[in-house]
This record gives sequence, C-alpha cells and structure tokens, in this order.
Amino acid sequence: MNFDLKGKNALVIGGSKGLGKASAVALSQLGANVILLSRNSDLLLDAVNDLTINDGQHHSFIVADVTDVNGLQRKVKSLVQNRPIHILINNTGGPAPGAILSADGDEFKQAFNQHLIVNHTIAGLVVPGMKKYGYGRIINMISVSAKTPITGLGVSNTVRAAVAAWSKTLSNELAPFGITVNNILPGFTHTDSLKEFISNRASKTAKSIEEIENELKSNIPMARFGKTEEIAAAVAFLASPAASYITGVNLQVDGGSTACL
Repeated sequence: MNFDLKGKNALVIGGSKGLGKASAVALSQLGANVILLSRNSDLLLDAVNDLTINDGQHHSFIVADVTDVNGLQRKVKSLVQNRPIHILINNTGGPAPGAILSADGDEFKQAFNQHLIVNHTIAGLVVPGMKKYGYGRIINMISVSAKTPITGLGVSNTVRAAVAAWSKTLSNELAPFGITVNNILPGFTHTDSLKEFISNRASKTAKSIEEIENELKSNIPMARFGKTEEIAAAVAFLASPAASYITGVNLQVDGGSTACL
C-alpha cells in the first residue's frame, strides 16, 4: 500500500497549531514538503521546526490572514507560480459559539467568507498545477456538524454544511482529472476551539467545566475526546496515493458520536 508523499508539496491552511499543525506533521512524516499558512509568524516558526525532515525535504511558511481574501489570494498565487501544490488542506478556525438567532447577518457573512470563499479561492489557484502534474488532493477540515448540528454553534453549523455541499460539487468536477476532494469531519477533539466551546457552555449554564466535559463525553461511544494526531492520520491517508479512488466523501473522525451514517 502506497503512502509515500516524497516529492509532493502540501499547503496547510491554519497550520500553526491544532488540527492544522497535527496534519502538517503527519504529512511531513510521509515525506511531503509542507508549506504552512497562518497569521502568527511566531507560531508558524515553532510549527515548522516540529516537522519531520528526511531525504531533502524542505518546509516553509506563509504569513497571511484568511480574513483578508485579497491579500491571501496574492500570496498563494505567488507561491504556485514558483512550485506546484499537490495537496491542499483547507483548515480555518470556526465561528464563535452562540445560538443561531443571536447571530446577525454580518456574522454569517464573515463565516461564509472565511470558510467557503477562502476554500474556493485557494482551490482555484492550486488546481491548475494539480492537473498539470497529475496529482491532486483537496481535503477540507469541517466538523460533524455538517451532518448533525451541534447545539450552541448556530453559525458554524450553517456554514459547515455549505462547505460540504461545495466540496461534493467540486469533487465531481475534478474527478476526471484524478484529483480527489474530501472532507474530514472531526468530533470533539482536544483543541483550543473545544476549550472555548466548553467554557462558553459552562458560563451559560452555571455548570463546571468538568460537568460540561462529562456531558459531552457521555454522547461519544468511545467516551473520550479525540486527539489531534488521530484526526491528522485520516488527513494523511486521504492525501496519499493509497486513497486515489476515494472522492466526494465526508469522513467522520469522532469516536462514533455522529448519530447517522
């Protein structure tokens, strides 16, 4: 079974920490040259230093803010003019928690731009190179909320579902070129976002952090939160040659918590 990514270039959006960094580490372990993109140069430098380097691998980073779509577009366009991107990991931070009726229109617009528009913009820039060099993997980090909405994440639930539909449509268009497009749907995973979500819920219910954690874990058949490296393992597989006939799918990595197939 071929998992070798030697000679492949991977662009990881939001790669300075959390699921993005874990995915970048996993890709580097398979031999990919990794380019991290995030807005924090200090975190990016630390993350690059944690990547595996073997057999001439070269890793780098781009400082860019995904909320500035025009600036992001310029930097990624400059990147692809110098080297092809074979693997794209779309991973941008989720919208702030809150009930859906408490959100205003601007919050939906911001989240839509930060997720769907950013994903779409970057994909449009890297796909020509994927076609030219005969290898393409686009992997979108979404959430299980694309299938089953999570209470207290009104804006996120809405936008995640939109990204999933975009991804499925794109997968059909790119399949004839051998380019795959898939979504990773993480469940509750040990990240800063989960800490924020739990803290927010605790403050609104007058319950302790521990009580909220136990409530969430009670709905997970494996009775624990996921580890970032467990999500990253699924990313690495879908990025590899071994996953060449898998496209247009939502892959749940959630300990069994999603209530539907």
